[in-house]
Amino acid sequence: MTESELNVPGRVLIKRRQLLQKVPLCERTILNLEKRGQFPQRFSITSRLVAWDLNEVDAWIAEQQTAARRPGAPQAQPLSRSPSK
Repeated sequence: MTESELNVPGRVLIKRRQLLQKVPLCERTILNLEKRGQFPQRFSITSRLVAWDLNEVDAWIAEQQTAARRPGAPQAQPLSRSPSK
C-alpha cells in the first residue's frame, strides 16, 4: 500500500485485536484465508505492527452474509446433543 493510499480521507485502519473482535475467526484461519486471497490483506505499518482497512473487512463480511443467503448455500445445522449419562 502506498503512502497516498494510506492518506485517503475517511480511511480507518484496524489492528489485530480490533480485527479479532470484529471477525469471529482465529488468527490462523484469517492468515490461511489471506494466503488464499479470500480475506482482505494485512499490510505493515511498522516492522512490528500490521493493520487492515476497515472498509475492506466490512465488505468481506457483507460478501459472506450475501453468500450465506443465496439459495442452495449450506446452512448451519443445530448441534445434536447426546443423552446425558
